[in-house]
Amino acid sequence: MITAVQDTQSTVIERDAITTLVYRFYDEVRADPLLGPTFEAVLADRWATHLPRMVEFWSTLLLSSRSFSGNVFGKHMTLAGITPQHFERWLALWFATTARLFAAPVAGRLQTMALGIARNLHHGYFDDDAGFARITEGLRHAGH
Repeated sequence: MITAVQDTQSTVIERDAITTLVYRFYDEVRADPLLGPTFEAVLADRWATHLPRMVEFWSTLLLSSRSFSGNVFGKHMTLAGITPQHFERWLALWFATTARLFAAPVAGRLQTMALGIARNLHHGYFDDDAGFARITEGLRHAGH
């Protein structure tokens, strides 16, 4: 379990922990039968540049590093074939990975942030807030 500080109630996270999270999470994504082919179709030979960008993205959110710039929403909206099941699986993997790697307060903070990102993207794809609510309810029932 990764913690950034000794106090297990803290939600402080360090950059090295973000790097570990991103790389382990995307190892899971790449191995997943639903998400793997979707990500591979888009990133194929660009994983080596994409993963450091994801570290910068999460560092910007968590550490206010301002090291990431880009239009996350716009980039994702160009992807074809995305279904609500992609969101459900992405979130389930994120929740499982963060719970494995971090103490509960840090994992909870990461999960809350991911839910916000996923909610915005889901709304952009499907304009269906009730559908997203069903996904989050499913996560709760699955123990996440």
